[in-house]
Amino acid sequence: MAKPREAAQGTARTMAMKGGGYYSQRTRGAKDVIDNAAGMLVEAADAISRPGKGMPVTLADFGAADGGTSESALRKCIERIRERFPGTQIQVSYTDLPSNDFSALFKNLLGFGSLTSNTYLTDIENVYVNACGIGFHKQLLPDASLDIGFSATAMHYISEKPCPIENHVHMVGASGRTLVAYAEQARQNWNDLLVARAKELRPGGRLVMLNFGIDEQGRYLGNTGGFNMFDTFAGIWRQMCDEGMISQAEFVNTSFPQYYRTVEEFCAPFKDNDSPVYQAGLRLVSAKTGVVGCPYRRAFDETGSAMSAREFAESYVPTLRSWSEAVFLSGLNEARPMEERHQIVDMFYQRYEDRVASDPSGHAMDYVHCYLAVKKTADQP
Repeated sequence: MAKPREAAQGTARTMAMKGGGYYSQRTRGAKDVIDNAAGMLVEAADAISRPGKGMPVTLADFGAADGGTSESALRKCIERIRERFPGTQIQVSYTDLPSNDFSALFKNLLGFGSLTSNTYLTDIENVYVNACGIGFHKQLLPDASLDIGFSATAMHYISEKPCPIENHVHMVGASGRTLVAYAEQARQNWNDLLVARAKELRPGGRLVMLNFGIDEQGRYLGNTGGFNMFDTFAGIWRQMCDEGMISQAEFVNTSFPQYYRTVEEFCAPFKDNDSPVYQAGLRLVSAKTGVVGCPYRRAFDETGSAMSAREFAESYVPTLRSWSEAVFLSGLNEARPMEERHQIVDMFYQRYEDRVASDPSGHAMDYVHCYLAVKKTADQP
């Protein structure tokens, strides 16, 4: 399919998590996912080889946002590395898009944020941190320099939107040629980013990746029963279009540069001996799916009448906004003043909040992930 100019914009030009520490403060569910998988990072720390004399153990968090959601799990990994290799220096690299709020990341790691005053960086000696503002679809680190690569809730982003999604805002609502185009874009991106990680990894190195996906029951983020979150996004945005608040072109131009892979799509490159991923030495250690319940929904259900429907809506909708706002802002015509664009997006989320407050039943953003552990074979260069 042809790529209209608007649709072919790279993800790096249009996406950013909401900054100022907002992302970690409003994404408790994402932190729950990482904390539940911290054992996978500890297992990776147990599996890597001792670094060469004078060499550090290196870790990387790909698609780290402000670093707050992964700090606790990385700390457990670092503590295990320190147990295995006392005195060895440890290097941690954080990567994300150039539009990411790296200032918030370093404030969180130094304990200046609202999350915690103690982090692995403040408490553990001989740990060094740096950041890279380039997307993970490319190689970011030198060849054979990485021991453990980690990524959570990030690699569902594709490098560019292959085409518009005419009647929806996400590929889960696409069909036909549009869905095929997104699937092909995602397949190529998955191969490319895995090959890039293979080049970065030392022989025997490990990857731990927690990716949004579609599980064996057809569930995905915000679609585990009750209202479908992405259908709600599309329905409210369509309503605003029908009312003339946004144009038809703006509606069509608003789509998430994402693809939710099935377990089969995640695992395919590791099962094909001729794939560039397999040839680069990557081997699948384990793959499983899991659902982590929406913490805001859980708090509402547990408190009963102590929390009103409006209070639930006010706690719940910001977690949606933390990662989706940039998509709706970027879909609006750049000829609109920025203040006007923000007012439109504010109204969009207010409508979502009002809808939840009017009837909270069925509203939740449960997290559906595929948990992957991967190793690089020791006999690869």
